[in-house]
Amino acid sequence: MTHVTITSTLVLFISIFTIAAVLVDSESPHLFFDWTVTYSRRAPLGVDKQACIFILINFIASINSVIVINDQFPGPVLNATTNDVVDINIHNNLTDPFLITWNGVQLRRNSWQDGVQETNCPILPGQNWTYSFQIKDQIGSFFYFPSLLLHKAAGGYGAIRVHNRDNVPVPFAQPYQEFDILIGDWYNVDHRDMRVSLDEGNSLPMPDGVLINGVGPNQAIFDFESGAIYRLRISNVGLKTSLNFRIEDHLMLLVETEGSYTIQQHYSSLDIHVGQSYSVLVTAKDQTNGLSYYMVASSRFTAFELFGIGVVRYPDSEVDPFGPFPAGPPRYDYKFSLDQARSIRWNLSTGAARPNPQGSYHYGSINISHTLVLENSFMYEGSRLRYTINGVSFVHPDTPLKLADYFQLDDEFMSVIFPDSPVDSLPTLGTSVIDANYHDFVHIVFVNPLQHVQTWHIDGYNFFIVGMGWGSWDESKMATYNMVDAVSRSTVQVYPSSWTAILTKLDNQGMWNLRSQNAENWYLGQELYIRVKGVGQEDPSTIPARDEAPIPVNIIKCGRATSL
Repeated sequence: MTHVTITSTLVLFISIFTIAAVLVDSESPHLFFDWTVTYSRRAPLGVDKQACIFILINFIASINSVIVINDQFPGPVLNATTNDVVDINIHNNLTDPFLITWNGVQLRRNSWQDGVQETNCPILPGQNWTYSFQIKDQIGSFFYFPSLLLHKAAGGYGAIRVHNRDNVPVPFAQPYQEFDILIGDWYNVDHRDMRVSLDEGNSLPMPDGVLINGVGPNQAIFDFESGAIYRLRISNVGLKTSLNFRIEDHLMLLVETEGSYTIQQHYSSLDIHVGQSYSVLVTAKDQTNGLSYYMVASSRFTAFELFGIGVVRYPDSEVDPFGPFPAGPPRYDYKFSLDQARSIRWNLSTGAARPNPQGSYHYGSINISHTLVLENSFMYEGSRLRYTINGVSFVHPDTPLKLADYFQLDDEFMSVIFPDSPVDSLPTLGTSVIDANYHDFVHIVFVNPLQHVQTWHIDGYNFFIVGMGWGSWDESKMATYNMVDAVSRSTVQVYPSSWTAILTKLDNQGMWNLRSQNAENWYLGQELYIRVKGVGQEDPSTIPARDEAPIPVNIIKCGRATSL
């Protein structure tokens, strides 16, 4: 059964903080990090983010607008191994409440640490809080980013690497070196002004450019040794723009995406949509000709092309690259992009987090418990633009859903049924929660009738991308599904006037966010939550610890849960 609450107010959470540790698996290795989040004046595209002036009781404070972590932009790389317990103490030195979410990392039955608005009360300015979570059986390339108040537009993101345990072989030779490459669109305007514009009913315009590792053209330098093999972990950390990634005169061997090893195929370029991550192997040239090469991340499906430019250098490189950039696919060639997406398949013969081959999990033979058809669209609340899923635009209640559920304050969001498929009624505001049982095997179809690419993400899970196609979806399309070697990942694109189908097993209890990865759509209501619970466990406070992590002893409480 699915539920939605109809409400019209968005309330910023107010919280009180105490430091303590979460109960986690004491036998697994613990990793400890201390991160300080601040503003810094930076000019990634040669233009300072506009300083924002606040007037508080005749006091004027000027605040620089790029978010850095430990004075780094992008932030520190989070290195971990399968089943590690990660403890990250976040010091919030911003002027806003702050949270970080772990895009694609499957926190083991612990949505208390997910870091989105309906699972966590925010860390208030001047306060700190320790995230503590165990990484599920998982390997791969991911990233973290701030989840509140459009902070992602100001930075605050960084790469995540989850390595194999020593007893699980990797299906390729150890590379000479690894590089994390974070690509994304960028706006010179301050993120607070962007937020005001969205609140006034405007859509975001074209971005001002594309960054590679937080810097503008020709500033991201990657040094190659002749003949060596490099692993590049590439993530699109932008707000709304699909990007095509390529390296001049170098092929990329795709080996992994978001925790799945793939059939190894060479690509001259890769379309990477917002929120997606890939690992490729690149073999350096055996050269002594003094040349260096362009690394390009160019915008896809935009009115005009934007370019992020990096440089690959060799020991004998004497000059920067010259001449035209390497050509990518035609800017509006959706067929190229869809055909490439369909070509990415699961490597059935290798293990990932475990030694047993990925193909030993026969997802195609599991009975489907439930089907959801989710259509993205938009509505207007007066003159204000909002985005919807099945006609409902998400509105945040006064207490995070995870806390409201735990303390049985769920009278509001249990009151109205959320539609499992598109409806013809007028769109509305509401708090969308889908109820599901632990171990359900769910079929979700994302339908996109609009004329821009949409991307979707589910926290806490990977899913099998079993089908993509043009036009409308109906049950006859299930006969075309790939039920053998569809790739498993956590973020998927849906092309204009098309559909994408996924299958996932709900084996991670908790309250998990399903959202548009387009920051504008997410900010303006395109999300819902999936509440995964054991059969007969109607009271979340009685769920055994083996099924879901207990409430953290350092939990920040806010809203109606403040005094509980």
